[in-house]
Amino acid sequence: QVQLVESGGGLVQAGGSLRVSCAASGGTFSNYAMGWFRQAPGKERECVIAISRSGTMTYIADSVNGRFTISRDNAKNTVLLRMNSLKPEDTAVYYCAAKPVDTYRRSSYYTKPSEYNYWGQGTQVTVSS
Repeated sequence: QVQLVESGGGLVQAGGSLRVSCAASGGTFSNYAMGWFRQAPGKERECVIAISRSGTMTYIADSVNGRFTISRDNAKNTVLLRMNSLKPEDTAVYYCAAKPVDTYRRSSYYTKPSEYNYWGQGTQVTVSS
């Protein structure tokens, strides 16, 4: 069973940048597809960006396309979310999630919360206008 811990959230002005990291432990990180979700007050949890187990395929939501990127370092058991040109509407709690994937699906990414087995505790990102 894998444990996930996010770090790096905070308060930033509109137009600024943040880097949020997710550290995994307790499992074989390279066997997991990873995703970053966010949830704003009164809204459903949504996937903003996801990466396959292989790292070769990514999903990026239209709302963050061109501004957010994801990368994974299997040697360090981490996945990184880089957020640029932040907007007030990006304000939310950001969650890291992991899904164990067999080798046949190593190039698949997943975008539904229900598809993920493990979640971090979340980190607040607040963008002021």
